[in-house]
Amino acid sequence: MILDTGLRGDAKLHVGDGDTARALGSGSVDVLGTPRLIALCEEAAVNSLSNVLEPGTTTVGMRIQFDHLQPTPVGTEVVAEAVLERVDGRRLVFTVSASDPGGLVGAGKITRVLVDVDRFMSKCCAS
Repeated sequence: MILDTGLRGDAKLHVGDGDTARALGSGSVDVLGTPRLIALCEEAAVNSLSNVLEPGTTTVGMRIQFDHLQPTPVGTEVVAEAVLERVDGRRLVFTVSASDPGGLVGAGKITRVLVDVDRFMSKCCAS
């Protein structure tokens, strides 16, 4: 399988009470929590590959380098975008960003690894 750089994906979130730092245990304030923001960016990366992966393959997270730049209150929509920047064998490096109506909320890099689902699960669940 050959993956071309430049593939793009996005994901949207209407921030709810369950998405806050307080609800996620990552802080004590009722604004979008960093773990949820990173998950949204990972969702955008996964979405960028939704129509190009061969059956029986997927990607799994490997590395995250991310800056959470400003708070987002409950009730606000956040849009994340991922762009496939580099392909290094099975490693796929995405540039990600997320914005709300106030501007850039977070940005960074996410590395995901291309895997065969059956082989991956057999390693994970071997007894």
